[in-house]
Formats: sequence, C-alpha cells, structure tokens
Amino acid sequence: MQSLLQKTGYVVALLLFAIGLVTIVRGPQGLHTLQERRKEIRALQEENADLTRENEQKRVRIKRLGDSQAEQELEIRERLKLVRPGETSFILPDAPKAAQ
Repeated sequence: MQSLLQKTGYVVALLLFAIGLVTIVRGPQGLHTLQERRKEIRALQEENADLTRENEQKRVRIKRLGDSQAEQELEIRERLKLVRPGETSFILPDAPKAAQ
C-alpha cells in the first residue's frame, strides 16, 4: 500500500513539475518573449554601431574642415551657392523621384 502511495506521489510530483515547466516555457515570459528580446537587442546594437560609425565620420569631417582653409571655402561656396567673379555656376533641377 505504501509503495502504491509512493509511486502515486512521484507521478503527481512529476506531473506538477511538467505543468510548471510548460507554463514557464509557454507563458508570457517564456521562450518566445526571450527570442523577441534578443532580436530587439541585436537590432539596437546594429543601430548603435551605425550611429557610432556615422558620428566618427562626422568627427573626421569636422576635423578636416577645421584644419583646411580650402575645405572650409569649398563647403561655404557649396552651401551658399556662391561663385567667384568670372565663374559660371549651373544649377540643375533634381531628378524625378522613382515611384515607390
């Protein structure tokens, strides 16, 4: 009798453990959510790397503009569309945007 009771106790404990495990895996904080979080983290890390790379390029450009008078003059002339006496500047219309 005691052996049957012991076996039944083990089966019940194993069943409760299995139910708990299924609840943990398939619940709101389960494996699916963990995978989504990892994808989100990976995407944010890639975005962070892109922004870091972009910042470094801008730092290099700023340093180049600070060091070179010719670079500064070229940038100013481009932005303000300035020309020197005797120069001719052609302003072309933007190309039509492709239909999306």
